[in-house]
Amino acid sequence: MHIVDLSSAVDANQWEIDPVEHQVLSPAEGGRHMAEGMRRDYGIEFDPAELPDGELLSLDTLKLTTHTGTHVDAPSHYGSKARYGTPRHIDQMPLDWFLQPGLKLDLTDAPTGVIGADRLRRALDEAGRTPRPLDIVLLHTGADQRAGTPAYFTEFAGLDAQATHLLLDFGVKVIGTDAFSLDAPFGHMLTEYRRTGDRGVLWPAHFVGREREYCQIERLSNLGGLPGPTGFVVSCFPVKIAGAGAGWTRAVALVEEDTKSDTEDQGA
Repeated sequence: MHIVDLSSAVDANQWEIDPVEHQVLSPAEGGRHMAEGMRRDYGIEFDPAELPDGELLSLDTLKLTTHTGTHVDAPSHYGSKARYGTPRHIDQMPLDWFLQPGLKLDLTDAPTGVIGADRLRRALDEAGRTPRPLDIVLLHTGADQRAGTPAYFTEFAGLDAQATHLLLDFGVKVIGTDAFSLDAPFGHMLTEYRRTGDRGVLWPAHFVGREREYCQIERLSNLGGLPGPTGFVVSCFPVKIAGAGAGWTRAVALVEEDTKSDTEDQGA
């Protein structure tokens, strides 16, 4: 097998709704930081100048949300209550959900707004098969081409409730998208709500998670690098953050060696 990277980077230099703060201590600064900590916490004196080249180790400190970069949403993200019971946090989810065969659906022609069940059925027909239980379904919308810009957060397509239920009816537990959200952009939802007065147009894909337990992978990338609708396994284990509604993931596809990629493979 070879590995196709499906993850977007956490990058403090890119535009984000919730900006990333990234502080870097150089190896020399890391030595002084360690010496200060040992003196403060343990009363141990140490001169970092005794280290080779006066350096210890670098240290990165980041401030960001669990929804920055490629991440997995847990059921507890969708609400505090669910019809099926108590929503689980990301550290409580079964690991076998996150290493399963993938099924990529081509939705690159979908305009900004809502993807309905009929459009999803057409994508399934084009893929040549329906999802099997526990398959990880990846929605290739092409929205990742706008990553790092304000447009990434306003120009994309997301599922409505019926389309989400359609996938879950097949036994799917994880749905991924290369867009900012599995739902349509906020501006689109708000316009539809003001026009219709229907609360069902507000975050329908997320709120389906209050009825049925499933996870979303948001902010994927490079889905065009996959060989086709099938022929790969998705690995997207979320970081184990106790009590969290989401966790970052380095999502990758494990592709069979004899399968050709649509584009040049981007390694992990």
